[in-house]
This record gives sequence, C-alpha cells and structure tokens, in this order.
Amino acid sequence: MSIEETAGSAGSGEAGKGSGPAGPDGGGPGEATATATAGPDAPGGNSEGADDTGGTASGKPARKKRPLWQELPILIGIALLLSLGIKTFFVQAFSIPSGSMQHTLEKDDRVLVDKLTPWFGAEPDRGEVVVFKDPGGWLDTVPRVKGNGFTEGIRTVLGTVGLLPSDDEKDLIKRVIAVGGDTVECRQGSPVKVNGVALDEPYLYPGSTPCDDAPVGEVTVPKDHLWVMGDHRNDSRDSRFHVNEPGGGFVPVKNVIGRAFVVAWPLSRWDTLPVPDTFDQQGLASGGVPRGGDRSVEPSVPGAAAVAAVVPFALWRRRRAGRSGVDGR
Repeated sequence: MSIEETAGSAGSGEAGKGSGPAGPDGGGPGEATATATAGPDAPGGNSEGADDTGGTASGKPARKKRPLWQELPILIGIALLLSLGIKTFFVQAFSIPSGSMQHTLEKDDRVLVDKLTPWFGAEPDRGEVVVFKDPGGWLDTVPRVKGNGFTEGIRTVLGTVGLLPSDDEKDLIKRVIAVGGDTVECRQGSPVKVNGVALDEPYLYPGSTPCDDAPVGEVTVPKDHLWVMGDHRNDSRDSRFHVNEPGGGFVPVKNVIGRAFVVAWPLSRWDTLPVPDTFDQQGLASGGVPRGGDRSVEPSVPGAAAVAAVVPFALWRRRRAGRSGVDGR
C-alpha cells in the first residue's frame, strides 16, 4: 500500500451495518467492524494526511519547489537590494587607501561607518573619525581608464549597490578637531589648541608633530562646518593645507557621510573607534611640508557578504525540505 492511499478509502468512514459476520457473542451483523478508517498510528495509515493525487488533507495542492537555477537569481537580487538598503540608510564599509590616519587606521583597514544617526539629526562632534565627501580639490585623483560599454554598465550597477566604488564617490576620512564656532590655533612648536585649550593627542603617529609642518595660525570654524586633521599629521593633507583655497579648509557638515565606529577588517586589528578623553577636557566646548597627498577611501563590499549569507541559507532550506519528504514532482 502506498503512502498516498488511506485504509478504507473505498468505504464511507463507517462500516455498513450487516456487512460483516456476526460477532462471537451473537451480536448484530457489522458490530465487529465499527471503524473502517485507519487512524494516524494504524499500520498503513498516512500520518501526513496526503491523498493519492499529491495534495494535502485540506485539499490544497502540495507546493512545488523551484529548481536551484531558478531560485539563485532571485536570491542574488534580494541580496543586492538588501545591500543597497544597508549601504544607503544604515552602515557602509570603507577601505583605507593611505597612511594619513596612522596608527589609528592602517592602510587597507576596513572600517564600518554609521550612516543611520545623521538621519535623526545627529551631527559630528570633536574627536570623532568621520568619512566625508571631498569639499573640492582635496583629492589628487587620476582618471580611471574605462572599458567597453558593457563592462562600464555592469560597473555602474555594482557601484550603485555598493559592490564596487562608484566613479563619482570621492570620500576622505579624518578626525574632527573642531566644530562650528570653535577657534583653532595651529602654530609651529606648539600643540593644537581649541578655544584656548591645548590638546593632549595620544592618538598621533609616533614622531608626528601637531602643527610644525603646516602652521596656519588662528582660524575660526564657521557654523555648520568642521575642522579636520589626520592622526599622522606629517602625512595628511587635511584642513591646514586648504586654508587659502575656496572653502578655507573647512568641511561642510552636509558633506559628512557618517562616523567610523569600528575597524572590522582584518580581524587581527578589530577595534572600536571611541572619542578620545582628550576631547572631554574642561573648557574645550566653550563658544574648533609637501607629501604624497590623500586618496579617496573606497566603499568596501557588504553586498558580497549579503550574497554569501543568502545562498547557503537557500541550500540548507532545500535539503531540509528534501528530508521532510515534500516533493512537488
């Protein structure tokens, strides 16, 4: 008897009276066959409630599994959309291309940048490490050699969802030293001062001087702008180097993409990026040599991680479905 058949399927659920032999006690005909259908635990019974047509006990047809080759494009599409949403509204990964933030950030580190809190009105504060769009002329960029139309189209799509850096993404990463309304003093042979308070900067690269290679005197940060500097001062073309250019070396708050809050890769360098105690000093909140130059921080590949996570889940789900005996063939 196959599993799709039910015992007594030709009967009506109760044996017809008089259809069986008389019981040993002389009882009426049919009393010995009071139950004609096998229960779930009876031999030959169908515990799944399936009928011989492949349907279920409720009358609904069994759900068909799609072949893997049909599911895979759907799963990849979902992963790409998920990546785009995460990149746009929540967290984005960036790769560090230069040594301007050593030793806080080393070349080729991957950092995660919080893009969510700015949506709730949060603004960058002193001491935070932030990623921001080039205010204009800060980056020494070399035009990329473009391929054919097809490969450029693919590159554009992957850049949109965050799997590749877009050509129009020109971003930098620095530490916020002062905010709108602050006064910054950067003089040769002296520490950086914000609102008259000298900064003790333990995060500086060993041997790096606070301002000696590019002293700018005293500047006042305009409202809704930032003064930013690299932790490796002698290898960072930061606000100091753009004071005589349009914008005065200040970064508009609107250009800030988000705050870098953790070094995520390599795992051996995993660490958080808290605000140093330097910026808790009393009174600070009153009232902000040629080198190789900076290179744009590049978005990393969170979308690839999303694809890698979704596909194994789909394979696991298919194996689980196979073990349960459900088959739409």
